[in-house]
Amino acid sequence: MRSTKLLPAVAGLAVALSLTATACGPTETPAADKPAAEATAATADPTTGGGGSALPKDLADKLKQHGVDPDKWRNGEWKNWDRDTWLREAEDFVNPVIEGLWDPERMQSAKSPDPAITATAGAGGSDPVPRPVRAQREKTPYHRNAAPVGKIFFDSPQGHMVCSGTIVKDPRRPGKSNLVWTAGHCVHAGQKGGWYRNIAFVPAYNDLGKSASSLNDAQAHEVAPYGQYWADWVVTSGEWINRGGTNPAWPHDYAVMHVQPERGKKSLEETVGVALPVDFSAPTAAQAGTMGAWGYPAAPPYNGLIMHKCVDRPSRLTTAPATPTMYRIGCTMTGGSSGGGWIRTMPNGKAALVSNTSIGPVGGNGWLAGPQLGRGAQNAHEMVSRKFAR
Repeated sequence: MRSTKLLPAVAGLAVALSLTATACGPTETPAADKPAAEATAATADPTTGGGGSALPKDLADKLKQHGVDPDKWRNGEWKNWDRDTWLREAEDFVNPVIEGLWDPERMQSAKSPDPAITATAGAGGSDPVPRPVRAQREKTPYHRNAAPVGKIFFDSPQGHMVCSGTIVKDPRRPGKSNLVWTAGHCVHAGQKGGWYRNIAFVPAYNDLGKSASSLNDAQAHEVAPYGQYWADWVVTSGEWINRGGTNPAWPHDYAVMHVQPERGKKSLEETVGVALPVDFSAPTAAQAGTMGAWGYPAAPPYNGLIMHKCVDRPSRLTTAPATPTMYRIGCTMTGGSSGGGWIRTMPNGKAALVSNTSIGPVGGNGWLAGPQLGRGAQNAHEMVSRKFAR
């Protein structure tokens, strides 16, 4: 058992969240300074998770209702993005595990779904554009400095895509959360389409911050130190599903994923050793204090392999009249950082997730904005928690 830390540099304070990593797998003895994902045998049944636990019955029924043959899906039927058959409604999410699909080469080939993270912003209620804050590389190994942060991989009609995500607590499964927070546009195409496919989360991806050439020869635990976790249920806002990609929807650009391990049976929180609470109080920008944003920027000048962070005091951004205000910070991170968690220090001195990266300016290199997480976001979190309570 090892002690690890997440160090959000918030308000100039050295705020440390002590974590416990419990990810020693049965097939190898980890070195002194690396975690190891569980590696028990996975079932070959495409409608079950790698740990052998079946998808919830309602999801299995959805596969049948929409004419999805699990075997054909595994063999490439998921590549059919016909607009008339692309599942888009809130209750239609399906994501059967395809074991081994996200190999290291496929992960490296994935691109940002939003190379410019664009939105026409600046409606009434916006503060002046913040000064750029240069993103800093997170210290390695990531599992000792930012273990809850990871990369999200998924397939879209445009190809293999990436976003960022953060492990968050599940109020109904204390110490055993399988919940990941990200952006709505990382799981659903909004008004132009439906749910993305083959969505998987890799916490502390590229743990040692290796270059692309070095990763070609990296060991499995260096690429995915805690293994891969596939989304078996996702909730995003109705505003994003119905209007996603338009300015009124950006303040609702958040999502909560419930995940299952591709291999093994331990929960995500047990394996990684940490999950962050979510602050749904939606404090104003003036009340929120300093925030830190974490993620894996993938659009130039970044390549998506290295975890970065920005720390700044938020200001206000309004993307359309009569819509909620978003937080905005100076940050040079680009597309691929979308969905990454924004963390602040609560009055009790502990770190909590308060937003996620949603949009930025054309060309990046200036600022990022994220939604204020209020009642709607809390309802999404509750829906996922209740669905898997046991």
